[in-house]
Amino acid sequence: MAFLWTTITVNNMEESLKFYQEIVGLPLSRRFPAVPGMEIAFLGEDATKVELIFNPDVKEVSMGTGVSLGFAVESADEKIAFLEKKGTKLHSGPFSPNPHVKYFFIMDPNGLKIQFVEEA
Repeated sequence: MAFLWTTITVNNMEESLKFYQEIVGLPLSRRFPAVPGMEIAFLGEDATKVELIFNPDVKEVSMGTGVSLGFAVESADEKIAFLEKKGTKLHSGPFSPNPHVKYFFIMDPNGLKIQFVEEA
């Protein structure tokens, strides 16, 4: 069995696409209209994708506080510097629970925690 994607219902498709493409670094894989008014976009270049769904009938998007998406980075410090230049604030961290791991969190435009992890 293969894990295919994580679905995120978003408040604003354009803002979310910009975040996941420019801040996280995921390429747009495909984007298409679904039922009238609804739009779906998949991001990522490997087998596992992030799926964004915009539905104008959904007035309030709520993310669980215990849920986050984790992404590998070559250097946590370089990613933090990049995010500072983009005006993106850290939610928490950086943390280094052992000499081989360093990570931190930011928030996506919909209130979902995004974790960037450097592993040595």
